[in-house]
Amino acid sequence: MKKMVLFVFNGDPMCFIHVLLNALDMQTRGDEGRIVVEGAATRLIGELAKPDHALHALWEKVKQANLVEGVCKACSQKMGTLQAAQDQGLTLLDEMNGHPSMARYRQEGYELVTF
Repeated sequence: MKKMVLFVFNGDPMCFIHVLLNALDMQTRGDEGRIVVEGAATRLIGELAKPDHALHALWEKVKQANLVEGVCKACSQKMGTLQAAQDQGLTLLDEMNGHPSMARYRQEGYELVTF
C-alpha cells in the first residue's frame, strides 16, 4: 500500500475535481490517498458545501470516505472560509506558522503530489 498526500493549492474547480477523483481512485485500489486543501483552493470550501455546486456530491463522498486530511488554517482565514471549514468539521492544519507541514508528511512516509 502506498501512502500519498495530495496538496491542492489551485482554486480552479476543474483542477480540484481531479484531486477528489484521484483520492477516491487511490482508496479503491487499496492505497492511502489524503487531501490537504491549501492556498487559493481554500476559497472553494464554502462553495463545495452548497448542494447546487457541481462538485458538491463528489466533495461529500470524499469527506464521508475520510479522505480530507484537513484545510490550511492560515489560508482559509485569508480567503474567508475558516468558518465554513469549521462548520463542515474539517481539521484545521497549522503546525508550520499557520500552514500544514509537507515535511511532516514526508517523515510519515507519504509521497507528496501538488495540484
